Amino acid sequence: MSMMSEFKEFALKGNVMDLAVGVIIGAAFGKIVDSMVVDLIMPVVGAVIGNLDFSNMFVILGKVPTNTTMTLAELKKAGVPVFAYGNFITIAVNFAILAFIIFLIIRQMNRLKRSATVVPTAAPPAPEDVLLLREIRDSLRK
Repeated sequence: MSMMSEFKEFALKGNVMDLAVGVIIGAAFGKIVDSMVVDLIMPVVGAVIGNLDFSNMFVILGKVPTNTTMTLAELKKAGVPVFAYGNFITIAVNFAILAFIIFLIIRQMNRLKRSATVVPTAAPPAPEDVLLLREIRDSLRK
């Protein structure tokens, strides 16, 4: 089998196509959740904590030019080395919220799967030969 035909067989398998669809949907879902976290949840968290903005938490590691303001964007633009731990905290909080939302979705999907599989079904009727054998057995017992 040539390498091209092996690759074609591999690429067209159901699992690879499912994975590709999953990655595309995951990227779109990630954007939706990221927007929800940044635009809806973090402002509420900031209001509850006291208008705390994690993204502007940093430690200056170099010399600051005199004409530069003390915002993270201005310091980075001026080329000042900055330890921006606040951005990491923001991304970590976003990840935790995203992981929790995905957990809730998977949990609900598992519940729906369980409820769908628990539905009792009636036993299929016994085949005719089994019924005849039961009659013979019962008549021999008499």
